[in-house]
Amino acid sequence: MPLADVRNAYGARADEYIDLVGTVEKLAEQDRDLILRWGKGIDGPVLDAGCGPGHWAHYLHEHGVHIEGVDMVPEFLARARERFPAVRFHEATLDSLPVESDALGGLLSWYSIIHTAPEEVPAILREFVRCLRPGGSLLLGFFEGERVEPFDHAVVPAYYWSVPAMKEVLASAGFEVTEVQTRTATGKRTHAAVVAVLRG
Repeated sequence: MPLADVRNAYGARADEYIDLVGTVEKLAEQDRDLILRWGKGIDGPVLDAGCGPGHWAHYLHEHGVHIEGVDMVPEFLARARERFPAVRFHEATLDSLPVESDALGGLLSWYSIIHTAPEEVPAILREFVRCLRPGGSLLLGFFEGERVEPFDHAVVPAYYWSVPAMKEVLASAGFEVTEVQTRTATGKRTHAAVVAVLRG
């Protein structure tokens, strides 16, 4: 799906999205624990790539992590800057991040590639690799399924990824997966998160 369509769809429902999941208190405790543990273990600056309304960037900033956020949806960024003025937020797409090469110690991509066609994911991972220093860490959250396939997401179509398929594409980009978490809750899609380190 074209980026403009994804941007416009989220922009039109920004307030609804923020009311539903725009604060970390409304999200799973396991996710809060993982993201905080990961963030506090990063040596160097962190980027929340696809930050949405900024709640995860704010959460990590409150816990002493040097972090900025990037998103392509102006409505999300306006609310993020309004709600979390201590954090810097920038408008950009995942394949062209406003970051110097080798500048980051960590990159958070929490459900930010779920609407990306599978054949376009390697290009985004190459951009992540460009921004991370060797040994830098990527934390990636996504919907987990038996195979890579599309489904009807509430906003715009999205994709399931199997953990083996995600591991494979990460390895091809130069990452080594060091941790995997999956979780299934009644009435919800299966969640997966992987931590991956950029090989030096």
